[in-house]
Parts: sequence; C-alpha cells; structure tokens
Amino acid sequence: MAKNTRKITPMIQQYLDIKEEYPDAILFFRVGDFYEMFFEDAELAAKELEIVLTKRSVDKKDSNPIPLAGIPYHSCETYIGKLLDKGYKVAICEQVEDPQQAKGIVKREVVQLITPGTVLDSNFLKEKEHNFLVGLCEDHNYFGLATVDVSTGDFFVTEISKTNYDKVIDEILTVSPREIIIDEEKTRADKILSKLKNYGILVTNKSQPTFNKACDILKSQFNVESLEGFGLADQKSSIIAGGFLVQYLIDTQKTTLEHLQNVKPYSTESYLVMDSNTRKNLELCETIRQQRKEGSLLWVLDKTLTAMGGRMLRNWIQHPLLNVDAINHRLQAVEFFLNFMYREELARTLKNVYDLERVLGKIIYDRATPKDLIALSNSLEILPDVKDLLKNDEDGTLNDLMDRLPDLMDLVELINSAIVPDPPATVKEGGIIKDGFDEELDKIKDLSRGGKEWIANLEAKEKERTGIKSLKVRYNKVFGYYIEVTKKNLDLVPEDYIRKQTLVNAERFVTPDLKEYEDKILKAEEEMTDLEYKIFQKIRSEVISRIKEIQEAAKILAELDCYRSLAASAAEYDFVPPQVDNSDIIDIKEGRHPVVERVSQEEPFVPNDTYLDNGTEQIALITGPNMAGKSTYMRQVALIIVMAQMGSYVPATSARIGIVDKIFTRVGAADDLVSGQSTFMVEMNEVANILNNATSNSFVILDEIGRGTSTFDGISIARAVVEYLHQEDKVACKTLFATHFHELIELADEFARVVNYSVSVKEEGDDMIFLREIEKGGTDRSYGVQVARLAGIPRKVIGRAKEILSYLESRETNTEIPMTGYQVTLDDLSAEKNKLIQELNNINPDELSPKDALDKIYELYDKAQKFKE
Repeated sequence: MAKNTRKITPMIQQYLDIKEEYPDAILFFRVGDFYEMFFEDAELAAKELEIVLTKRSVDKKDSNPIPLAGIPYHSCETYIGKLLDKGYKVAICEQVEDPQQAKGIVKREVVQLITPGTVLDSNFLKEKEHNFLVGLCEDHNYFGLATVDVSTGDFFVTEISKTNYDKVIDEILTVSPREIIIDEEKTRADKILSKLKNYGILVTNKSQPTFNKACDILKSQFNVESLEGFGLADQKSSIIAGGFLVQYLIDTQKTTLEHLQNVKPYSTESYLVMDSNTRKNLELCETIRQQRKEGSLLWVLDKTLTAMGGRMLRNWIQHPLLNVDAINHRLQAVEFFLNFMYREELARTLKNVYDLERVLGKIIYDRATPKDLIALSNSLEILPDVKDLLKNDEDGTLNDLMDRLPDLMDLVELINSAIVPDPPATVKEGGIIKDGFDEELDKIKDLSRGGKEWIANLEAKEKERTGIKSLKVRYNKVFGYYIEVTKKNLDLVPEDYIRKQTLVNAERFVTPDLKEYEDKILKAEEEMTDLEYKIFQKIRSEVISRIKEIQEAAKILAELDCYRSLAASAAEYDFVPPQVDNSDIIDIKEGRHPVVERVSQEEPFVPNDTYLDNGTEQIALITGPNMAGKSTYMRQVALIIVMAQMGSYVPATSARIGIVDKIFTRVGAADDLVSGQSTFMVEMNEVANILNNATSNSFVILDEIGRGTSTFDGISIARAVVEYLHQEDKVACKTLFATHFHELIELADEFARVVNYSVSVKEEGDDMIFLREIEKGGTDRSYGVQVARLAGIPRKVIGRAKEILSYLESRETNTEIPMTGYQVTLDDLSAEKNKLIQELNNINPDELSPKDALDKIYELYDKAQKFKE
C-alpha cells in the first residue's frame, strides 16, 4: 500500500486502523450518504463492481493521492450481492455517533462482517435453497463437521472417521455450502481443500477452539449447564466443530444468535449414502451440463408453495431414509393428501405463508422492517385454518403434527393491533403504530396533527391577509416550513415576514408564529418517531420470546407442504405407492424415468421392468447400441429407489424396493485436467471407490467399464469387476452393468447370479429403430456404424467403416485391412521411399555382425514390400 509515503488525514488513519482488523474483507467505510473504499479495496471494488475509480488528495501539494471508490449507502445491497457472488467478504463500517455531536473524528466501527456463508438479506439468497456455512475440525480419530444456515437457524453436527477423507468431502458437497471454515494448521486440510477448490466454496482459515472452549461456547449459546440433552455426550469432535461455527458467527454478526436454539447431531449412516459423483450423475437437484433445476428430479417433484417446504423437499431428495417405518409414515401422509378433498384449499392457504424461518432470522438480527412483522403475522394467522382443514384425518397420520402445531394467535393479535396494515419500509420513518395502541403516543400524535392543521390553515389565512393569491406554504428538509411569494407580489409582503431565501422567480419567508409551530411539530415528530421505534422493539422482543414456537410452526408447515407437493406430483404424473421393506429385492413393473418422460416430446416414453435380488439375479449385464436407452434405464432404476426411500410415490405400475444403503454410479467420464488425471484414471478411481465401499445392500450402476484403455485391457478389467462383485460376499450388491464388450455375455453361463439383458432394436435395411425395450438375453452387436450415421458422420466415412467392419468380421485377425484411394497418397509413398534410401545409406556393413546384418536385411525387405506394383 506504501502508506508511509502518503499524507494521511485523521479519517484515513481511522480507516487504516479498522482495515487492519479485517484484512481479508472489503471494507465499506461510511462517510455521510456513501460507503467509501480506499487503497487496494478501492481498486478491487472498482474492477469487480464496474464503478468509477478516483483519487483523493489531502491538499493541492499531494503528489500521491489515495485511490478511492464509493457507492450510495441506500443502494449498497446490489453491490454487496455482487461481491458475495464472487466469493468476497464485506465488512460494514458505520458511523456510530451523531456527526453533529462528535468531538473530532466521528466514531466508526464494523457492525457486521458479511461473508458468503453468513448472508441474511433475502435479496442475496435463493428462496428454496439453504445457504449453508460449514465448520470442519479434527480431533484424534474423527473429523467433526458442523453445518448452519444463519438465515433459518438450522444447525447440524456429525462425526466422520479420519480414515475416510472421501466421505468427508461427499458430506460437505451434499449440503453445497457457500463457505467453509477450517483450521489449516490443525486439520490435515490439503487433501480435502484440493478436492473442494473446483466447487466455488470460499475457504476461511480460523483457529480451532479446544474441546473445553467449544463446550463453553455451546453451553453459553443454548443457556444450559450440559450438552447431554442435545445428544452430544460422546461426540467430542461434533462439539468442537459446533463451537467453532458459533464463535465464527458471533465474531462476524456482532450480535446474539437467539434463533440458534438447538443443534441436531446426526449420523451419516442414517441416510442412503450417495457420493458426489452419484448425486451429479443422477441429476437429483440440478442438471450436469447447465447446473439448472429444470431437468432434475427436484424439478419434477417440487410443487411446494412455501420457501420452507421447498428447502425441506430438497433435503429429503438429498437424504433418502433407511428406516422402513419412517419411510412408510411419509408414504401414508402422501396417500392422505392424494385423497384429501381439501387439498386445493390447503394449497390456497399455504400460498399466503411467507418464509417464516428467514423472517424470524431478520427479526433476531434486528434487521426486520415493519413489513416483516406484518408478514409474520399474516403467516401465523393461517395456523388455525390449517388445523381446521386437517381435523378430518381419520387414520391419524397427521395427528402428531397437529398436536405439535402451536397456537400463536395472541402474538398475531398483538402485531395486528399495534402495526398499521401497510407500514413504511423502514423502522425509523414513523407512521408504524396504529392510533389507540399507546396512550402516550396518541398524545404526541395529537400535538403533531394540531400543529400541521394550524400550518394547513395558515396558507388560506395569509392569502386573505396579504391579498397574494399565489402565496404557498411549503416544507423541505433544509429550511423547514416557509412561505413562498412570487417576485411580482413582493410589494404586498407584510413587515413581519422574514426573508429566508431568494430564488429566480420568488422569495421565501418565515414568520415568528410559523417557526414556533414548526418547532412544536418537529419536536413532536421526533418524539413520535422515537416512541414508535421503542414500541416496535418491544413487539420484536415479544416475537423473539416465542422463537421456538415459531420455528416449530415453520417446520410443521414445511412438512405439510412437502407431503402435499408429493401428492400433487403423484396425481399429475400417475405415480404409484412403492412397497418398501427390508428385503433384498428390487422389483419394478413398467418403471419410467421421472424426468425423461416429462421432457420427451418426440416419442412416448417406453416403460421397462426390473428385477434384482441377492440370491438369483444380482448382476444384470446389459448390451445393446449406444443411444438405445441403456443409461436412461439404469438411472431410472436408481431414481425410483431414491424416490421410494425419500417417501415419494414412484413412476411405475408397481414397485417393491428392499432398503438400499448406498447407491454408486460409474457413468461417463472426462479428463480431470486440474488434478492431471486421464479419463481412464478418473474411471478407475470411481470403480475403486465402489469396490472398496459398497456392501451387499448397495445398488451399483456401471456404464462402459474399461472403455478408456485398450480392448484387451478393458475386457479384462470389466470381467474382473463383475467377478469380484459376484464372488466377494461383503460387496455382492445388486448391479446394473452396461457394456459393449460382448465377450462378457458368457459370464451368465459361468456365474449363477449374472443375467444377460439387451435393448431391443429393429433394423429396416440400413436404418435402425430403437425400441427402448429391455429384454432378457444378450446381443453381440453394437450397431456402432448405424449410430455413427445417425450422428451425421459423412457418408464416405460410413461407407469405409462398413467395408472395414465387414473385412474384420470375416477374418480371425485384423492385421491386414485393404487400402483405399485416400488411405495412402503418392506423396506419402515418395516420402517413404526417400526414408528407406536414407536408412540404407546410413548402414555401415563393417560394424554389423552376421546375425545383425541378416536381421537388417529382413527389416528393409519388409519395409520395401509396400512399394510393389
């Protein structure tokens, strides 16, 4: 910065002192109606925000002015959002005393550090997505992982064995955090961070607390003497991670975290496990290519009407259950709403619910507006209606939810009786509180209204007194109330008028009486605004005292919204209830891909059956041409399993799903240029992960194993993988294995639980029609040339490919392929002759042994054969 060579004013010195405390953040330094940035922050902000970079000089002799950039404080949200999207932190530094009362430089301090993981403003957040912050720590045998959404108050912790780095990475990627805090000195972070660097996650390095310090932080946060009541008694690493996160939030938010009322420990073994590759390949919440919701499973199932419901449904898709009773409870709730005669009426009711969790977060952090309190009231007001609509649940499926739904009508009545229906946008504008709510406030309002009424009458009175018909009584923030007279009427102005301002066409005056009433009005309005703010804060405090009840209501409404959404999807798309049990059977009749059937416009979707178990049909080998639908079929089976275990109806005529503990997919591959891995290496890493972590209760999709290397190597690896999955009891899992290696078809004759399937194709001359039907029995044809023609490969290439294919299929070896006119040109032959002559000239016969000379003769003879007529 070379600050020592610059002239520094007291204000700039204040800036530098504060900036030193926040070196990794862009400091928004409040100066009047602007946030200003200096030095490197100014240059960076000007570049990233595309705003003007200027300079500030101390005086005319200043040869080294300071870089400066600024933005209006009232439009800062847009600029802050842009910086957060780019992964920057923003420190908001405010003037914390009245400049008119300040002695010397105005006191300033950072009131909030906004980071990508600590955003509260709904303008920066996606409505139906969490904005997670993750804390990762390490202790002896475990990694501790804590996850929080400060905008909603959701707070979770878990522990993962330190021997399983990949599991830590997968769990982090599952929640898609915007930011992760880590102690790079204490945590062996290099391997983890290297995997995360491609996902746009901001990494913040902080000191990890000791176990005792973390305990104190959490006990203070929850105001308890022990953490055992949260289920954390034996989770040392979880406690450290949780304390790590809470301390970071306290440091950045500069306030209490009253909406963090609870922390929920969980085990990764409680949910169906899917690694990051599987989640991506199945396109659960976003598509692979465009990272969009449209085209994903979430897109099909999400008919939620509340933001809380949307976030919960996303979580259900990402964390399918393993407990059969819990799954069946969800299915029963979906069935209830599917047959519920008031489903549409409930939908209309839920449409009126605001994002209770995030509104509550704003209230906690003292960033709520009067409109937020009205939104809260309107949302809580529907709770009795919901309860009344659902009282006809004869099966009792929703009894527990209805019993837990709190009665908050007293809070609704408080807000509605206090705050006007359409309040101003900010707290300090006044005009918030209704007449009749507070006696003292009503008196002040009467004084203000009396003064304003006197001023309103003053204009008519002065017009009559002076005879000036165009006289106006007006107000602005600079001069207050004044009387304006045009210049042509100045001769009529009375002597008691005091000139205040001269304009081009008019003069402005005040009178002693006018100033007296103005003082009364302004004093009354100031008192009124202050008192209204105090009343607002009292109402806010009352809301905060009901945090747990409001959070409970939000979760219940979200859960109802999810059930209603899944029922609406089932009704619209003809889904059926799956039978979920603890067997090892997957039996799907006429299964369909939930997404592809929605977007397929050219032809009707062809359903297919699937049967797998661990006893008779464990591994299905699927052969057939590319583009025939093998990958779609395999993915649809995986998605039906996910849907069933999350508690959704499924696209089939019937489905029996034995609980699956893990899903793995090895589908497609590309070079990992960042880590320097080839397509084949990426493929082998994924296969290794499957073979090392799958269990007999897992479900595996393997698509084209071994294609990234030579044919013989590929066949060998593919066969060995099938044999291992069949023979090793600990990983003998249900598997769909698509391949073009037709040599593998014979495995069905050698291994009892391997079954051949193929995708049916109809040939009409050179044309091929994909029937999309999966049928028993393998095929030894790949139809590669036909597929190449469909892809638009030039006819000349297709014709040549057919010629070569015919020749290869008619011979046992493929060492000699007939040449064509475009295979070797005359120029090529001439160059080859010259090379042969040069090689002959370079031979020194005296240096060759008899054997070497004979070998050389045969070598040259072989090379010369290509030049025969």
